[in-house]
Amino acid sequence: MSRTVDVVAPRLDEVLRRLDDDGYAIVEGLLPRAEALAIGTELRGLLDGVPRGRNPFEGYHTRRLYAVFAKTRVLDDLAIHPLVLGAVEEVLGPHCQLSGPTGIEIGPGEDEQVLHRDEDIYPVPRPHPQLVMNVMWAFDDFTAANGATRVFPGSHRDLDRPAPDTTPVLAEMPAGSAMLYVGSLWHGGGANRTDRARLGVAIEYCAGWLRPQETHLLVVTPEQARAVPKRLRELLGYSIYPPFVGYVDGRHPERLLEADTDG
Repeated sequence: MSRTVDVVAPRLDEVLRRLDDDGYAIVEGLLPRAEALAIGTELRGLLDGVPRGRNPFEGYHTRRLYAVFAKTRVLDDLAIHPLVLGAVEEVLGPHCQLSGPTGIEIGPGEDEQVLHRDEDIYPVPRPHPQLVMNVMWAFDDFTAANGATRVFPGSHRDLDRPAPDTTPVLAEMPAGSAMLYVGSLWHGGGANRTDRARLGVAIEYCAGWLRPQETHLLVVTPEQARAVPKRLRELLGYSIYPPFVGYVDGRHPERLLEADTDG
């Protein structure tokens, strides 16, 4: 059995309160349903030919789309959505970066993913400030049957994995919704017992002084970087963590783009 998910009003104070209390917050209707389904159609085109997962964590019936900001522009506005980014910046600070944004299509027959915390890739002793924040955007309806994410409210304060008899919340939400959750929250993908895949994109952010999971400066070309909004460019690594972490040849990385244009 699972518990019923609570939906948060689309206000920054409510999202932050729920993140602090429960470790996650679901906001419905951030995108019109038609727009969400259209984005899903484009992403599925990019997933054509992508093999299924290589290990139980990725999922043997799951396809994952990496390097998303090099392959499509349909997620640009989502990464800098005012409500979402406002919450991310409150949790991680104004110099946060994109870490490992990934399209995740859980296919029929997929098993439950192992429970994990996204921050555990970083060997930082606890207690510590939040290091990671993730935003799962739904491009299909997420249901108990098709693999809605399992989350454990309040587990972001626990050092230990939830006990086996702990009942999770299934993050059911309609297409166009987003679930924000901190990197210390125990969670895992759900099993898909239907005959159709369910698609979402986890846009992950990390603190500005950490190394992101994906090396965006090698994935997103300078030409692509010039074309995206400045705030997104900063999130992709064309930024400095004060006083000077991230410089290029002694200068702000943004100057590199300017120099290439001048040349």
